[in-house]
Amino acid sequence: MRDGNLLAISDLHVACPENRGILDSLRPRTDRDWLLLAGDVGELTEDIHWALGLLAERFARVVWAPGNHDLWVPDHDPVQLRGEARYQYLVSLCRQLGILTPEDPYPVWEGAEGPVLVAPLFVLYDYTFRTGTARSKEEALAQAYDAGVVCTDEFLLDPAPYPTRDAWCRDRVVQTERRLAACDPDLPTVLVNHYPLVREPTRVLRHPEFAQWCGTARTADWHTRFRARAVVYGHLHIPRTTWHDGVRFEEVSVGYPREWRKQGRKVFEPRMILPY
Repeated sequence: MRDGNLLAISDLHVACPENRGILDSLRPRTDRDWLLLAGDVGELTEDIHWALGLLAERFARVVWAPGNHDLWVPDHDPVQLRGEARYQYLVSLCRQLGILTPEDPYPVWEGAEGPVLVAPLFVLYDYTFRTGTARSKEEALAQAYDAGVVCTDEFLLDPAPYPTRDAWCRDRVVQTERRLAACDPDLPTVLVNHYPLVREPTRVLRHPEFAQWCGTARTADWHTRFRARAVVYGHLHIPRTTWHDGVRFEEVSVGYPREWRKQGRKVFEPRMILPY
């Protein structure tokens, strides 16, 4: 029997009571649907566990890629693991729930318009999505601080044991690139990452200084090089479909209540990725 639909959502931010209601309302369209979850489920491990468990019960398969909020370590979270240790803790949690992660073998979805290799990614960012006048990471950060536009990652996303988040990013890019290059060259892919793999989607940000926390230039050709049928991402809280080099990019975030109210959104369903 073929798989059902390939659906996607991200940035559930379930610490917000209204968003918990949205999550509770999510349902598959068929009993064979897969859900691609592109990060930022929540900040507290208790919330993340609850949300992942609910989705794992409802969907035939859930595929998770971490977001920056998932990796934060708030002082009031009983789990004070940091950096790589927190990521591995979340991977272990997902495995207990039967959810696939970037550390697991990439599954093949066999539904209509398949087969496609579904690849959840974790590559972070390295401050290379800079504004045009910034010639270095240091200049870009200085501009952001001067503008009062600073990602909370600078305070809550610990890169341990790596010295910096961009060093962690470089290592993840090398690992992931090697793994994608070894995949079956005859299979198209659906790439799932919290951040856009290309710079272009960040051009519409209200505060351009924030783009440096939104990805890495090192992944700029992955959508063509690794045969992407679609790229799924979140993080920007600007849900839309764009096309880059003939490849469909889907930003599938829910975002915060103040944002989705301003956008006039009243219906929240996972985005249909395939069939398209």
